[in-house]
Amino acid sequence: MTRKSELHKRDTQYKRAKAEGYRARSAYKLLEIQKKFNIFKRAFYILDLGSAPGSWLQVARKFAEENLEKYRDQHYYRDHFKIMGIDLKNISPIEDVKTLRLDLCSEKVEQVINDFFPENLDLILSDASINKMGNAFTDQLRQVKLCYRILEIAKHGLKYKGVLLIKAFQGTDFKSFVEKIKEGFFQVKIYKPKTSKKQSNEIYLIGLKKK
Repeated sequence: MTRKSELHKRDTQYKRAKAEGYRARSAYKLLEIQKKFNIFKRAFYILDLGSAPGSWLQVARKFAEENLEKYRDQHYYRDHFKIMGIDLKNISPIEDVKTLRLDLCSEKVEQVINDFFPENLDLILSDASINKMGNAFTDQLRQVKLCYRILEIAKHGLKYKGVLLIKAFQGTDFKSFVEKIKEGFFQVKIYKPKTSKKQSNEIYLIGLKKK
């Protein structure tokens, strides 16, 4: 894909996001992942880490609301949903969604999660990314460090057979991080959405069914 066609694709996604009420085109990455892996199945308690500006929270709310009607059966079901988004940046309010401005590395994170959710989570999402410094090697290492922190949160906060979606950067230590996730989940999928920039080294890991 040429730079011109890449810019056109991004501009088209931006216009579509605005037309459909999403705060950012990143919503379509999550929708694409949902279509392929059905991560929102029976998801009622949802945590989104690195949430700003809030497009993933909008998608999460959409599916959580649908789940209230979709899964009225004898299997796992809740009569309500709870969604929380955490980011260093401010997140404009979203109806029925709790948002917090907080550093993911803060020791307070686990406490605020436990205070808000009465039980362990069905789904943890993370599109969190470090602020790139321009050095691909060090940026990738810093992103991996952030991923390990998110994995730590998931280890304690995610329910048995819960789902984790996390963004990583391909490069040094990526394979070892994949192996680490595999220790905690029955299945791990690696996926790069078609809506991602072609030249980007970002990739998503989906941990299915936490052990």
